[in-house]
Amino acid sequence: MSTSQTARDIDTSRPHSARMYDYYLGGKDHFDVDKQAAERVAEAYPAIFVCARENRAFMHRATRVLAREHGIRQWLDIGTGIPTEPNLHQVAQSVVPDARVVYADNDPLVLKYAERLMRSSSEGRTTYIEADVNDPQSLLNAPELAEVLDLDRPVALSLNALMHFVTDAQDPYGIVCRLLDVLPSGSALALSHCTPDFDPATWQKVTDIYTSAGTPVQFRSRADVARFFDGLNLLEPGVAVGHRWRPDAAEDDAPTDAEVSLWTGVGIKP
Repeated sequence: MSTSQTARDIDTSRPHSARMYDYYLGGKDHFDVDKQAAERVAEAYPAIFVCARENRAFMHRATRVLAREHGIRQWLDIGTGIPTEPNLHQVAQSVVPDARVVYADNDPLVLKYAERLMRSSSEGRTTYIEADVNDPQSLLNAPELAEVLDLDRPVALSLNALMHFVTDAQDPYGIVCRLLDVLPSGSALALSHCTPDFDPATWQKVTDIYTSAGTPVQFRSRADVARFFDGLNLLEPGVAVGHRWRPDAAEDDAPTDAEVSLWTGVGIKP
């Protein structure tokens, strides 16, 4: 699909979660409808900007840990979102220059900016697939994936702030299982997921805002997030609040758990 075709396909009549996330991160790639919805979320939950920042920081740390300590050289990043540097491939290739990354998202605006996602190191490789996590088989069958990833070798499945957009009716655990089933031993799951555990009333307001905007969400408890890692060997410290998962250094002004409200974890497939 060409960029001009993509631009025509972008629906600006209602907010999109990827573009709202871009707003939370201080980006410029969103529309007024996204800004308005994001500001309603921020009014209910002012720390949404902290949550988004800590989610991004977790992705960076998890990627570095998998590359340095577990020999991962391939990533499948679903729910990529609008490119924000450093992107996952830049983080991975800063540790292992030959890293290969496949990005996937279902927002046409992400495709418009996909060139940013494909500025790989000369030794590595990246590509982008327009795909929906709710149709994992189509994603896995995409020829672009086979061109970049060797599924006989370990792959890190990266699902950052994605699965809370998959409600129980859509079989989120089954989707993750199907994705992991095709990956060999030594592969990994790196996942972050918003939670109402620390402030249920506020997160109910956030749920209502997203749902009324046409994006159903299901924020989950720690126990429910931990279920995504069933059958995997969780890395220390297990399922932890985002800023507490292997922080780079202690922060004097670290956010509270309630501000972050994000469960994170990394597991290795036996």
